[in-house]
Amino acid sequence: MEKRLSREEAWELLTEYTKTPALRKHALAVEAVMCHFARLNGEDEEVWGVSGLLHDLDYEKFPEEHCKKAEEIMRERGIDELYIRAMNSHAYGICTDLKPESQLEKVLFTIDELTGLVNALCLMRPSKSVLDLEVKSVKKKFKDKSFAAGVNRDTIRNGCEMLGMELDEVIKETIEGMKERAQEIGLKGK
Repeated sequence: MEKRLSREEAWELLTEYTKTPALRKHALAVEAVMCHFARLNGEDEEVWGVSGLLHDLDYEKFPEEHCKKAEEIMRERGIDELYIRAMNSHAYGICTDLKPESQLEKVLFTIDELTGLVNALCLMRPSKSVLDLEVKSVKKKFKDKSFAAGVNRDTIRNGCEMLGMELDEVIKETIEGMKERAQEIGLKGK
């Protein structure tokens, strides 16, 4: 019997493998945005949130085996296939060839990189906050390839296409999701 994880179990698992504060905050930001999109889609917030929390489970300890190692860890613990698929498909075209199919998988694929861009932008703003961030500011930095150069813009564009959503709308909802947990993810500002 595969098991669905509670938020607490997922957090314990994440913190067992992820010690770096920045990576934990990224996981929390992705979780926050996934919960927000779950509400928008009338889906289970905990399931979507846990998928967000665990998407980079192996990244800190096994960067060369990203996703492969996480799948091993999750299978050993009998974790539900839903989370394994979400984790694998979030890196579609980067280190896996598992295409996102469910709405949950498509959202995770799309917003993972975008939360990184939003986070980087917030940290360089005078307010250091996501609370006063506007879509047009993100859009401007999205077009500037030298800003947060590690963020794969094509992944975000492809994800928007998969979701049938405009980039502006995805950015807006990503900001909203991050605002809900601004304190927890370190983006409440001064």
